Amino acid sequence: MSAETQEVRAAMPLKVERLVKRFGETVALDGVSLTVRAGECVGLLGPNGAGKSTLIRSIVGRVRPLSGQIAVFGAAAGSTAARMALGWVPQELAIYPRIGCRENLAAFGRYYGLAGAELAEAIAWCLKWAALEDRQSELAGHLSGGMKRRLNMAAGMLHRPKVVLFDEPTVGVDPQSRNRIFEMIEALRAEGAAIVYTTHSMEEAERLCNRIVIVDYGRVVAEGTKEELVRESFGARSVVTARFAGSAEAIGAWAERQGGRATGELAELEVEQAAAIAPLLDSAARAGLELKDLSLRRPNLESVFLHRTGRELRD
Repeated sequence: MSAETQEVRAAMPLKVERLVKRFGETVALDGVSLTVRAGECVGLLGPNGAGKSTLIRSIVGRVRPLSGQIAVFGAAAGSTAARMALGWVPQELAIYPRIGCRENLAAFGRYYGLAGAELAEAIAWCLKWAALEDRQSELAGHLSGGMKRRLNMAAGMLHRPKVVLFDEPTVGVDPQSRNRIFEMIEALRAEGAAIVYTTHSMEEAERLCNRIVIVDYGRVVAEGTKEELVRESFGARSVVTARFAGSAEAIGAWAERQGGRATGELAELEVEQAAAIAPLLDSAARAGLELKDLSLRRPNLESVFLHRTGRELRD
């Protein structure tokens, strides 16, 4: 390992400071800052068009920001030292379907400058990590969707990067493969890798990520652990979901008077204590609404996401 590489790996794994990027009149990133420590998995969440892809592509050197700084173990994004410390697994599959798994990994390993015993050792580790040892000679095009996804992940790990960016790695896979992918990511984190995990799945973010960063309109709108975000957004409040028999107009009008919202026959309201439910139900009965179902839950990460980014669908 060169002196430059040793110096790089002694610094903060990933540090993004005040990043700004525009495409014409569109502001994709508006002062985004982010840090990821060794052994930490940070979930990057946001609606479509929020700036997640631009941020990831800036970190890997595919997009040049107008201002701000990105450092991978202290090295500037796009530098040789940063590229060798960084692994990127895009959502799109990037494997060769007409050659075997081992041959795929050998090809990608050579792109990273690996050869001989070093390459053989890297391939062996990746095959084991991805649980593809018994499929190493099978043509990649003949693999199941989940196996292709795992091979795609392995191809980005041959140089054993210590900062890894995953872009929705479980898209289109079955539950068994998804669980195996979770295990792969947890193994990396246990070995000290710094991970950025982009996903639309709140369940995945809650399971895998130590910390959550929510971006919207090119800005970080929330950051912290799940518990911190719930507490900051909702305090001690819980969500009451009530299903009523009655007209949607009447349910909506009643929910609005109580400071909540309604969609069809479902009304959602927030309460500080469970004891507040009884007066709400009395009020609904006086309004002529017949209760059909009721649930009480603490807000979760999805609640925080909708609270911070809004409920409207953005394509």
